[in-house]
Amino acid sequence: MIYPYKEHKPDIHPTAFIADNATITGDVLIGEQSSIWFSVVIRGDVAPTRIGNRVNIQDLSCLHQSPNKTLLIEDDATIGHQVTLHSAVIRKNALIGMGSIILDGAEIGEGTFIGAGSLVPPGKIIPPGHLAFGRPAKVIRPLTEEDRKDMQRIRSEYVEKGQYYKFLQQT
Repeated sequence: MIYPYKEHKPDIHPTAFIADNATITGDVLIGEQSSIWFSVVIRGDVAPTRIGNRVNIQDLSCLHQSPNKTLLIEDDATIGHQVTLHSAVIRKNALIGMGSIILDGAEIGEGTFIGAGSLVPPGKIIPPGHLAFGRPAKVIRPLTEEDRKDMQRIRSEYVEKGQYYKFLQQT
């Protein structure tokens, strides 16, 4: 379901796939070929949420903000299943592993991989091109070329799947 909140209505690019049971409300912008999967909740009723192009937000994830703190997800990011993002910044090509929680003011660097089940506390900055995980998340090592290829494969698969599901919705 897509709902306005007061004067704000979600702005969703026509090429984006939105699962029928996803909920999107308020000041939310979703870019080209992005995919919002089943049972995702994106609330833009406190502050803006900005989602770039070719971003995939997987099943059961929840996105929200604190007052005056935009949630930003840049192009080509992957947000795994059952992730909670709250007023964070996710830079381009980053991957947030399943079940992770990224809190207010945290910033995940470009091309960084946050391992499944991690907790990134408020204000924590994870540098570009690294693997980090844990509770709280700690940088483990720089990403390898193999890591980067796996992340690219996942991104590409989700763009393809999203476009397929978008096609099914239109038939």
